[in-house]
Amino acid sequence: MRLLLIRHGQTPSNVIGALDTGRPGPGLTPLGHAQASAIPAALAGERVDAIYASPLVRTQLTATPLAEDRRLAIEVVEGLEEISAGRWEMHSDREAIEGYVNAARRWLTGELDFAIEGGESGTEFLARYDAAIAHVASRNVDGAAVVVSHGAAIRVWAAARLDGIDLDDAVHWRLYNTGMCVIDGTPEDGWRLVGWQQEPLGGLDLEDPSALDVPAEPVGEPGEPVETPAG
Repeated sequence: MRLLLIRHGQTPSNVIGALDTGRPGPGLTPLGHAQASAIPAALAGERVDAIYASPLVRTQLTATPLAEDRRLAIEVVEGLEEISAGRWEMHSDREAIEGYVNAARRWLTGELDFAIEGGESGTEFLARYDAAIAHVASRNVDGAAVVVSHGAAIRVWAAARLDGIDLDDAVHWRLYNTGMCVIDGTPEDGWRLVGWQQEPLGGLDLEDPSALDVPAEPVGEPGEPVETPAG
């Protein structure tokens, strides 16, 4: 089957750089709605048999224009939500962002038992995301499904689960609002990367350069700004 994993549209928390991973989460900014509205045209040539979203409001709002265009229902699936920020929830300072980013890096280098205080371990994250993807796959064995999820969750799961991926490259991947990862395969046989579009599906005109994705690794020197987090 084919999976199109799409990050949600821009939220107010993305704009201010806050690690916002709790439920129900914020809605979309006007730009976020424009990003979502551009998805149907961007995917006009793609087969879409089903549409899924996480329990957080922003993914369901992002999926709505495509669902209306394809006349499909949106199924909300537990497990597709963002990686928990734990003690760093709603923080935007450098220490918080570095702590969040470094947790994911530790998971990808084998420290799956590590967890941010008040958050989840790598083992727990991968187990719940694997289960959610397995649910989607079981309903679309020979089809294609859109899954609207979250930036850090998509990047970390893809880096951990795609066949033939160099983790030294994967830790530098970015995924801006309504960027997309396309994969083929099954949970049993493994997944293969077909395409990675870091920019918004509607094009660069819908990218906000002041509200970037969480960098794959902290950037700059102490005291310099750190790029805006995922969510």
